[in-house]
Amino acid sequence: MKYLVTVVMLMLFVSCKDSAKENTFKEVDFSQLELVLNKQDNKTYVVNFWATWCAPCVKELPYFEKLNKDYKDKNVEVILVSLDFPKHFDTKLKTFIKENQLQSQLYALNDMDSNTWIPKVDKDWSGAIPATLIFNSKKRAFYEQPFEYNQLQDTLNQFLN
Repeated sequence: MKYLVTVVMLMLFVSCKDSAKENTFKEVDFSQLELVLNKQDNKTYVVNFWATWCAPCVKELPYFEKLNKDYKDKNVEVILVSLDFPKHFDTKLKTFIKENQLQSQLYALNDMDSNTWIPKVDKDWSGAIPATLIFNSKKRAFYEQPFEYNQLQDTLNQFLN
């Protein structure tokens, strides 16, 4: 019995330790996300709109993760906004995040009224993804395109100089 209790306690400790490392997302509607997209502080934000079903999005995600790691000490915050369908949040999205070990801040937008919120992100956005918004208190720009890492880095550096 003592042995069984020890094994169970050890299993609980290990499972808690592993789950603490696992990143997850915050499910938001657009009004909540809009607060994030309009922050005015001393940081530069790189907000990438993507989905698990979008091949160019998935291809560039490692670049955003690398940017998050490389620029963490330069007051840059990378935010990934999933546009996956809400019915897939608990299955496809959670699995994708875990398998790809995404570490950036993650939001899952559950607002399907895209005709209302897309122009609030950028008036010229067609709604195509991948798309990226980069902003700080001095400058704001929207990019409806996929990025390679060097191109993403060069674009971000324009906001830091």
